[in-house]
Amino acid sequence: MEHTHSHILEDGTVVEHSHGNHSHTHTNTKAVINRLSKAIGHLEKVKRMVEHGEDCSEVLIQLSAVRSAINNTGKIILQDHIEHCLVEAVETGDKEAVEELSKAIDRFVK
Repeated sequence: MEHTHSHILEDGTVVEHSHGNHSHTHTNTKAVINRLSKAIGHLEKVKRMVEHGEDCSEVLIQLSAVRSAINNTGKIILQDHIEHCLVEAVETGDKEAVEELSKAIDRFVK
């Protein structure tokens, strides 16, 4: 079952692509969801700090913590993707999946 979806880039460009016949449920899905929930909660706290006019230095420190949490979550997703999707793509000769991973890594590390 091929799944097509789109992403909206920072400049507003819409990019559509599809994934082949594999599921995106991985061993770390629950951990990723928990980490994202914590990051969302932390980001909401940062938003409240800004709304209440708290010290800019403290806001920046907390924002840095959110960015770190998001980056670490991305690393877990990437590791899962390599261990599952990419291994399957190599085994089945799916060069498009390898190219998509390369593009995703490029965007993630910017």
